[in-house]
Amino acid sequence: MSETDSLSQNEIDNLLSSLTSNLEESETEKGYASSFLENIDEDKKGYKLYNFRRPDKFSKDHLKVLQDIHKEFSRQLSLLLSTYLRLSLDIEVVSVDQLTYEEFTRSLPNPVTVCVLELNPLPGQIVLVISHEVTFCIVDRMLGGPGTGDPKPRELTDIEEALIRRIFEKMAKTLETAWKGIFPVRSAVIGVDNNAVLPQLSSPGEITALTTLELQIAESQSGLLSLCFPYPVLETVLEQLSTQQMFRSKGLVSSPDDKRNILEKINSSTIDIDVILGKTDITIEDFLDLRVGDVLRLDNSLKDNLIVNVNKKPKFFARPGTKKNKFAVTITGEIENIESLKK
Repeated sequence: MSETDSLSQNEIDNLLSSLTSNLEESETEKGYASSFLENIDEDKKGYKLYNFRRPDKFSKDHLKVLQDIHKEFSRQLSLLLSTYLRLSLDIEVVSVDQLTYEEFTRSLPNPVTVCVLELNPLPGQIVLVISHEVTFCIVDRMLGGPGTGDPKPRELTDIEEALIRRIFEKMAKTLETAWKGIFPVRSAVIGVDNNAVLPQLSSPGEITALTTLELQIAESQSGLLSLCFPYPVLETVLEQLSTQQMFRSKGLVSSPDDKRNILEKINSSTIDIDVILGKTDITIEDFLDLRVGDVLRLDNSLKDNLIVNVNKKPKFFARPGTKKNKFAVTITGEIENIESLKK
């Protein structure tokens, strides 16, 4: 390098000063960038992550209204099946979720009983599924049994399938009634299958609204009932699936037809009535020595009113007598204060 190419001391100092300034500006820009990214992270709280493979097509409001609809469905169905089967039966909504049709089919146990329904004029079809335990409890009761069911999984016979189809038809009519306040529909049972291979009513990736209900039968058997609504079925009525619409429908006054239908269902129900002749206290020794012909002295006199229990609860006073050579009682009054009887 020649002397003309060498840098003077001043030029060297200026170059170092320029490099230091550039480094400081770079650090400042990094600080701005870091602050900007932190602000973005903070602002992310106002955004919602979107999964393109599994988009949320039903809002929380939609799912809440579906839950309210099926709470009404479970209440009416519990009353209907308890009366029809002459068996204590409780139904409650467990969950309402949205998931893909493939996830729904994979979540089902094997075997299950499947019913395909239409809710005209809604497009497409929905799926109603009940577990093996519930199916055979209902069938056993319809055939005159105690309603204990068959613990071994198996397919339904032709007769059993015809019987359970009647239950599905009643469920469909009850679902039709539950939807009445939101969107009037006409239900129809399209088919019944007795295995876990569901009909391909929708594409595997299609979003569905799944409502799951639990059935408790006679406090001994329990199982699940599921209703699967593919998104295309409900797409045209999403505007009606709002809490405001629910409040408007709840404010409507029942029509005479609704009241008559309720009375018809209640009139066919059965209740237990017991008449308490009296009570007494004896020792275990006396109880073990009881023989035919022994007389027990009760705490009631001939002039005292008897207590009539309705479903194990005291409701009326009565006097004993006979009618057409049979024991009978005459209702003399209503028990208004049950606490007074315990004194």
